[in-house]
Amino acid sequence: MGEMPDNQRIVITGVGLAAPNASNLPEFRQKLLEGKSEIAEIDLRYMGRVPAGICSFSETRYRKKKDNKRGTRAGCLGVYVAHEAINDAGIDFEVYDPDKTGVYIGLTEHGTVETENEVYNISQFDYNVDYWTHHHNPRTVLNNPAGEITMSLGITGPHYSIGAACAAGNAALIQGVQMLRLGEVDLALCGGVSECTGSFGIFASFKAQGALAVHVDPTRASRPFDLARNGIVISEGACLYTLETLDRAKKRGARIYGEITGYAMNSDARDFVLPYGPRQAECMRKALGRAGLAPEDIDIINTHATGTKQGDIEECRAVREVFGHSQKTYVNNTKSAIGHAMGAAGVLELAGNLSSFDDNYVHPTINLENVDPECDLPNLVANEPRKLEKIETILNNSFGMVGINSVVIVKKYNG
Repeated sequence: MGEMPDNQRIVITGVGLAAPNASNLPEFRQKLLEGKSEIAEIDLRYMGRVPAGICSFSETRYRKKKDNKRGTRAGCLGVYVAHEAINDAGIDFEVYDPDKTGVYIGLTEHGTVETENEVYNISQFDYNVDYWTHHHNPRTVLNNPAGEITMSLGITGPHYSIGAACAAGNAALIQGVQMLRLGEVDLALCGGVSECTGSFGIFASFKAQGALAVHVDPTRASRPFDLARNGIVISEGACLYTLETLDRAKKRGARIYGEITGYAMNSDARDFVLPYGPRQAECMRKALGRAGLAPEDIDIINTHATGTKQGDIEECRAVREVFGHSQKTYVNNTKSAIGHAMGAAGVLELAGNLSSFDDNYVHPTINLENVDPECDLPNLVANEPRKLEKIETILNNSFGMVGINSVVIVKKYNG
């Protein structure tokens, strides 16, 4: 594949995040290298005590308390990480036109938390809908988090949310890449947001499916690939990136975290819930083909694996099918430390690996005491970080319910 011109090469120049164990990238990276999980128990309406990942960040750093109260938790998370990403990138809206800036937010779902809260509220008043908030509609429309971000930053270009289950963060990144290459926008602010820990329905549904993790120690509840794994730890979170064309990034002397060189999305077309390894393998092959890379060119595969029995096995089969002969490809998992942040999962997990381009470490999969033989991949990095001679490529898997798969490949930028 020939070299793309600089105005078609898309680079990451800013990262803003809120994770259950950190509120900025350096802190996040350090916690992952140290294997520190801050998953804790929460007392959830109707559910009781359950392990979950809750973000701690400065909720009023970029907007007032009254604005957070009027808006949503997803909007609060989104506004924080959007400002962090813009600041991290050093974006000046006198250079970048707000009208040519696009905001693309990946969501697994939106509006559930607000609706559950309102139904509970009117239940205290004998279900009298006169007590239903007039803020409900703008809070629950799918574009809400993206719209709250544009209002906070004064962005007048396109904004919308992309519903792609737990592949949504990657899907939003891909949308940003495509819009930049089409010339529809000059700057893309994209990633994923999840407020799902506020919804008892999500927890109850996973419990009904036998897929909600339990453990006496909540920090050990998320156990992808482990023989004793018993389900998903649900987490909130958010992560947004600033994407620019390489020529514009170079012109303003931007720091470049990496270049998005490949991506792919496809569908299983088989089942509402159960994943399908052959289609996941196909998605990885398509991304490699678009990037012009062979399997042995990939240094890190950051897996989607959620800690469910069948889901982990299917992904491992797919990885073996595509990368079985690569001796230089290492595998890790970020959900073991932060749980599953749904629509924000893929982009948070990619962010947790981006710094490997600088420090050459593969962060570990933690809580991996007894590897399931069906998940025992070559070069699976468990419990302790692994130092490599160099790391230049990351392949990020992110899959979702109703059979949607996404893969993003990021390459170190060497100038």
